[in-house]
Amino acid sequence: MTDNELVAKIKKGDMSAFDELVAAYNRRVANIAYSLLSDREDALDAAQEVFVRVYKSVGSFRGESTVSTWIYRITKNVCTDILRKRRTSVISLDNDDEDEPKTEIADESTAPEQVAERNARIFAVRAAIAQLDVNMRTVITLCDINGLSYEETASVLKCPIGTVKSRLYRAREALRKILSENKELFT
Repeated sequence: MTDNELVAKIKKGDMSAFDELVAAYNRRVANIAYSLLSDREDALDAAQEVFVRVYKSVGSFRGESTVSTWIYRITKNVCTDILRKRRTSVISLDNDDEDEPKTEIADESTAPEQVAERNARIFAVRAAIAQLDVNMRTVITLCDINGLSYEETASVLKCPIGTVKSRLYRAREALRKILSENKELFT
């Protein structure tokens, strides 16, 4: 069943269609939220809020964009609200909770040195992304991490494609500059 068919059924009150839409997008929404918020609990809360807003506003969805773009726009707005509530765009990457499950699971067939090096690279990239301003962090997350096209990203951000391209260029350059300080990890 297509996304548009699911939305049509949801508009008629079909809860199983809504459950199917949530199942299709929950992981992607949570990943985008985590990329923007850098906090697992906030990302899970954001994902939940996204689907509450999807359900409440499904009647006003006119189909002028794809369902995925609409959901990603809601995700971006929810995350922006959370960041605003934090009153800062600085995101802590510290995880003092020892009981919290690790985001990355090591491939047991890989040598421990390779796993450690890979994890160090991942941490360095995440730390570098967290240093970017929210506009650059958002465009990197949508385009490079989640694979949205320029057009989809422009639709999510409600800005011209040229703005997406320039922000993405500046974000990549800023990341390159930040990551160049860790040359030993990226040679």
